[in-house]
Amino acid sequence: MQKYIADEQSRVDVFLSKKLKISRNQIESLIKEQGILINDILHKKTSFKLKPNDVIKLKFPEKKELNQSFDVDFDVEILYEDEDILVLNKPPNLVVHGADTVREATLVDFLLQKNYSLSNLNGELRAGLLHRLDKGTSGAIVIAKNNEAHNFLAKQLLDKSMGRFYLALIDLPLKDDKMIVDKALLRSNSNRLKKTVPKEGLSLKGAKEAKSAFVNLLSENGVNLIAAKLFTGRTHQIRAHLESLNRHILGDALYGYKQESFKRVMLHAYFVYFIHPKSGEKLFVKAPLFDDFNQILMNFDKGILDEKLSLSYICSSFDSFI
Repeated sequence: MQKYIADEQSRVDVFLSKKLKISRNQIESLIKEQGILINDILHKKTSFKLKPNDVIKLKFPEKKELNQSFDVDFDVEILYEDEDILVLNKPPNLVVHGADTVREATLVDFLLQKNYSLSNLNGELRAGLLHRLDKGTSGAIVIAKNNEAHNFLAKQLLDKSMGRFYLALIDLPLKDDKMIVDKALLRSNSNRLKKTVPKEGLSLKGAKEAKSAFVNLLSENGVNLIAAKLFTGRTHQIRAHLESLNRHILGDALYGYKQESFKRVMLHAYFVYFIHPKSGEKLFVKAPLFDDFNQILMNFDKGILDEKLSLSYICSSFDSFI
């Protein structure tokens, strides 16, 4: 059990989020599942108001055996693995974690079938998960094998020392070769599955800050390849921001792509970077593209394509304007 002493008036979830450097959602899950002791009295309300010198005691959940929900009949490529971290290349059309509406095997089911030891800070359904990818999106995803690694990496998500570079195929090239989109996102009133950019911005109730950067990489014969980097991690952020520019990812019918010739959203998390919790080394892990993506990229000259897809080129492209 960890002990903390409040040094200011604050909600308990806000205080612990700052102290532990993990999200308030994670703190909320811990409090609701485990409860916390405040001045030796048990509380389960995340909104409890602390006073200076209040003593907070928080117990992290013990490891327990997790059970997979569905039979797994697929494999997932391992890009990097050690005793603390696992990096996978998520295939397209694979759901990352279970939910009431999910009726198929997920990436978490795959991990459980392989008997991986996983962190449990995000609960059983999201065991090991630090971040997620939409079902149709492919690419690099990082898994924490223990709570210490999870906590260390979660702090990097907050301070942005951990992140990903994405590749996307879109219907039209970006108007400018390098762009920053800083537009709030809000759940759509007409379609609850979508996010939209409200004209009122952050002043509208429920709107959340969202910021993305985009770079044109290649455009030829109607094929347009871009790279994207996120400053915030909102659901559907890349897809919604592109729609606000009147650009659409191939296969993304939800966000306005009209043709039906693609079986998934052509968005791929190409590189993930983070600082290793044990060595302190900054790692870049590349997730190779899947066949459906590569077939479209055959339109480009291989030498030029290899140059534009190199880590050095992508990093320098974003470093030049952000």
